[in-house]
Amino acid sequence: MLRIAVTGSPGVGKSTVVAKVAKKLAGQPGFKIGGIQTAEIREEGQREGFSILDLATGKTGTLSHIKGSGPRLGKYHVNPETLERIGAGALRNALSCDFIVIDEIGPMELISGSFVAAVEEVLESDKPVLAVLHHSSRHPLARKVRKEFEVLTVNVKNRDELPEKIYNCFASQPL
Repeated sequence: MLRIAVTGSPGVGKSTVVAKVAKKLAGQPGFKIGGIQTAEIREEGQREGFSILDLATGKTGTLSHIKGSGPRLGKYHVNPETLERIGAGALRNALSCDFIVIDEIGPMELISGSFVAAVEEVLESDKPVLAVLHHSSRHPLARKVRKEFEVLTVNVKNRDELPEKIYNCFASQPL
């Protein structure tokens, strides 16, 4: 069972790398991908927050935004209800899929005990996993992922070739 996590500086392209791998794997006939994907919410060229997407169902919601009332992390307010309903729910449902994506295991997501528990369920499964890991998190779950996964650091020099490299690793495994 192959498990890879990508890490790197904010904005370097970690989520883009994972999205490219997931898209290519999803193109295989009869292959089902589950889990979550995050994306920036931009307004007038400025990052205003992050959305979260359930890859299996297409459900989406606002994970965090600069305008909000949830717990504050940096300049963003995290939406715990969306994180639990879409994030944790998508990870639990992904246990019935062939491949699981977790974008991201970071401070915003780790606010939710339900999300942490869902990630732990994924880690206890025998499913192949591709995750984005916050570069400096010291949370016990992040430490566990660093210990159990092959961790690749995304940077400006390798971010264009990493999706193909990671795809080939998973494609060469019996999924």
